[in-house]
Amino acid sequence: MAISVAGGVKPAQIIDIEQRLLKRLIIGKDKAAAMADDINAELEDDANKLEIEREAIRERLAKQNQATAVFEAVSKQLISSVNTNIEHQLSSPEQVLTQSKLEQKQLALLEQLYLEPVDLGRVRQLVSALPWLERDLINIINSSTFRHRRPKSSDVQVTDIKLALNYIGIENLQALIPYFCLRNLMPSGQAQMLWLSRKLWRYAIVTALAAQALAKLHDKPSAFIYSCSLMSQLGTTCVISQCAKVFDDMWRAWLKEASASRDKALFDAVMATEFPAADVYQQVLIHSQTLNWQLLSLLDFEQSRLANTFKAIDTSLKYADLDEDSALIERANCYAKVYLLKEVGCITTAESRLMFDYYQITEQEQIRLSGQNFRKLTLF
Repeated sequence: MAISVAGGVKPAQIIDIEQRLLKRLIIGKDKAAAMADDINAELEDDANKLEIEREAIRERLAKQNQATAVFEAVSKQLISSVNTNIEHQLSSPEQVLTQSKLEQKQLALLEQLYLEPVDLGRVRQLVSALPWLERDLINIINSSTFRHRRPKSSDVQVTDIKLALNYIGIENLQALIPYFCLRNLMPSGQAQMLWLSRKLWRYAIVTALAAQALAKLHDKPSAFIYSCSLMSQLGTTCVISQCAKVFDDMWRAWLKEASASRDKALFDAVMATEFPAADVYQQVLIHSQTLNWQLLSLLDFEQSRLANTFKAIDTSLKYADLDEDSALIERANCYAKVYLLKEVGCITTAESRLMFDYYQITEQEQIRLSGQNFRKLTLF
């Protein structure tokens, strides 16, 4: 490369490459393959059926000029109403927080996990205050994958969270708890969100694994770097989840009204209307990075290491101005973007070099990351 862009004000070409991945995650029609830990496996049949039904309706409407006009008018009106509602709900971080599943106990727990030493008693109290997390951890202990790690005499189901946490151990809890916290925040419940959720989840996992590998390479405690890297998808996840809920609620309400009216053209038009992914993509661009630290501030964690790191990443004009933690997380994020774009043939070798140059990813780091298995998060 003739001219280096390392660390300065982010060039337009870098921004374009990064937004290219975000567009594929949110707008792209490709269906991500399920990972071993898929969060919405039971929705796949429903998602496929809904997609087939919508496609059949659109094909039928395309052959009927009048029906096409009805579809376009109704769909445009529905999406306009959805977007107006979304813009209102995203107009303040307070409203986003109200609609999200994020709460103080989760943040307190994440903070406990990267303190040295970790207070297992305090961790247990916080886990017990989050029933969904307690359930997930106990299910892990009772799974066939984990049972071989338990004493041979212990074939009974574990129900006590204290015993479960002792079995899992601090190091595994540092990996599992942030993992389950982000999973709990991911868009769910809407069949049309399945593919988007899978792609976003995979991006989060690849980024976290890259961050963990870089932390180990540089002999840094990896618990904070891994947790912060995973939770850097907080803002994006909250925006998409909120948009998905608004669309799903309004779509179902309109569908119910159309059904009651016995107007088949109206019903088909509502049924065929898809989630406004392109509009949601724009909302993610506007809000996600800032929400990462604003939501933490609203929950009285504005001085936490997590909030400070997210704010530095959001507000720094140059990569070179970032502190050590923020810079490492941004390098991991860069590698994840290049890796996922390469996977689908959407980035050139020259563009990959440009990304690595800007984020100052060294040859040693590239070698370490190229040997990393990004297909699965190895928890034990």
